[in-house]
Amino acid sequence: MNTRRTLVAAALSGLALIGFAGTAQAQGEPLRVATDATFPPMEFVENGKRTGFDVELVEAIGKTLGRKIEWIDIDFKGLVPGLISKRFDMAVSGIYITDERKKVVDFTVPYYAGGLVVMVKDGNTAIKTPADINGKKVSVQVGTKSVAYTKEKFPQVQLMEVEKNQEMFNLVDIGRADAAVTGKPAAYQYVRTRGGLKVLPEQITTEEYGMAIRKDTPELTKAVNGAIAKLKADGTYAQIEKKWFSANTK
Repeated sequence: MNTRRTLVAAALSGLALIGFAGTAQAQGEPLRVATDATFPPMEFVENGKRTGFDVELVEAIGKTLGRKIEWIDIDFKGLVPGLISKRFDMAVSGIYITDERKKVVDFTVPYYAGGLVVMVKDGNTAIKTPADINGKKVSVQVGTKSVAYTKEKFPQVQLMEVEKNQEMFNLVDIGRADAAVTGKPAAYQYVRTRGGLKVLPEQITTEEYGMAIRKDTPELTKAVNGAIAKLKADGTYAQIEKKWFSANTK
């Protein structure tokens, strides 16, 4: 009888060790994060290196979780489909939390407040409020909320869908589009660093950004939420936010 108990105890001990090893391995595995690094100041490439608010925040999260970040570059429109098909673990690219997206992916707690704004060429007097874009040519980035929202709220606009944020601004800058509808952080970053365009004072929407995670990994969502809370508590989040938004948000 004692021999049986000893064998059972040894077996349970072995299973516990295997379980611990599995957990340690999971913590050490790279966290695969997809982004479309064309949306400054959230994520962009400078001097051949990925940088921005989202990038630094995710790197800090990885450090907190003890997992190296493995970045995957992909067009914005492919972020949610790629997540669903398990090409990566998480998507972080200035993604608004919406009811439609929540049907297919999970989101972390909101980590930054944004919203949609209208950008026009500096000196444009024909478009003074968002309502004035009706009947005008408006550039938007494909796959973003700007597309559906603009169609719904401003049905008379002539939408010009482009792949990248920079293309959207360029169309306004050269006069091919009368306005652009985009996220507030990118709009103010462009105005601050490039000039030539202006942001209308009236914001179209108020949105919240979230990090998208697959629905089959709820433990990862919980872990990332915990990491965000820790970074806010120890002041790291505030340092990153101050670095990227102190000079270009309103």
